[in-house]
Amino acid sequence: QVQLVESGGGLVQAGGSLRLSCLASGGTFSSYAMGWFRQAIGKEREVVAGISWSGGTTYYTDSVKGRFTISRDIAKNTVYLQMNSLKPEDTAVYYCAADYRGSYYLTVPGVDYWGQGTQVTVSS
Repeated sequence: QVQLVESGGGLVQAGGSLRLSCLASGGTFSSYAMGWFRQAIGKEREVVAGISWSGGTTYYTDSVKGRFTISRDIAKNTVYLQMNSLKPEDTAVYYCAADYRGSYYLTVPGVDYWGQGTQVTVSS
């Protein structure tokens, strides 16, 4: 059983930055593709970014390309999401996700483990 614990959410003004962290435990971290999803009020959960087990390949949804960066530190069992130039439409609960032996493009049905979520609020 893998546990994922997110941190780093909060309230920030438009144009600001936040870095989310996700600490994984209970499994072999390098066996999992990792990703970040988000869910805004009244909307479906959507993938934001994904990273392969090796960290060599990444994916970003179009709306965050050039602003967000996903990375992983295998030694620390941690995946990060650096979010720059934040916009009010980025406001959502952000979830860390793990897909056992999956690809860097994660999907909701394919995720094996979810974190509890962390709120990101961007004010205009």
